[in-house]
Amino acid sequence: MTSPRALCLAAQARFEAAGIADGDRDAQLLMRHALSQLEGHPVPRHQLTDLLNAPAPTGLEALFAPMVDARAARQPVSQIIGRRAFWTHEFEVTPDTLDPRPDTEALVEAALKHPFRRVLDLGTGTGAILISLLAERPGATGLGTDLSEAALAVARRNAAAIGVEAQFLLSDWLAEVQGRFDLIVSNPPYIALAEMAGLSPEVREWEPRMALTDEGDGLAAYRAIVSAAPRHLEPGGWLMVEIGPTQAADVMALMRDAGLENVGITPDLDGRDRVISAQFPA
Repeated sequence: MTSPRALCLAAQARFEAAGIADGDRDAQLLMRHALSQLEGHPVPRHQLTDLLNAPAPTGLEALFAPMVDARAARQPVSQIIGRRAFWTHEFEVTPDTLDPRPDTEALVEAALKHPFRRVLDLGTGTGAILISLLAERPGATGLGTDLSEAALAVARRNAAAIGVEAQFLLSDWLAEVQGRFDLIVSNPPYIALAEMAGLSPEVREWEPRMALTDEGDGLAAYRAIVSAAPRHLEPGGWLMVEIGPTQAADVMALMRDAGLENVGITPDLDGRDRVISAQFPA
């Protein structure tokens, strides 16, 4: 019987042949997931080395093989194992949702610097931004909107699993939204159509296209959000959006033209422009 370590090494070689960087890491993540499924509970990371050198449990190779096939086809590891860590929780992810990324944690961090009682998350996807904010602010309420019913179903499951009360609504940005909010946040599709071909296969071929691009210049979502947000912000409330690293000037101009104040930029951990914030006049 092939050992877990041999299975991992074979998977790593296959990943590297497919052009996947960090094939060793991905092979071990998938092996840990397979072993966890067979054990019936999560295998701690520190136990993996011992388990790789132990005899293979019955059924391991049959369970591991389709995971390797999927990754070699460039499906993201998070979709294969069905979860992704973000902020302080793990979130269910599927091919119907954008994979939560560390860059987006800059948006959560920026939002938590301001008081809010009611928050709106536009294009919520997995619900990662909204749920992370509400988990940090007991007593706050929140609404997440999305144009995908499948994504909203994932967000509802994530909220229930993490123990956060939130509402979710099918809406084209703010079209179906009622009322006002202290905070509006969004990580909208900001990749220009001309940039799509340059994305990795993991993103371009496996993540929902409408969560990536507006099929135009990458600014259509910001135009829609910024034009409608002032009607749904409380006086003194904040609008905060994630951007691509070259879009700061354009998005800031949209916010100023809409009458918003205190427009500013928050960088991500790599120092790139990542979040644009603006305040509705009090």
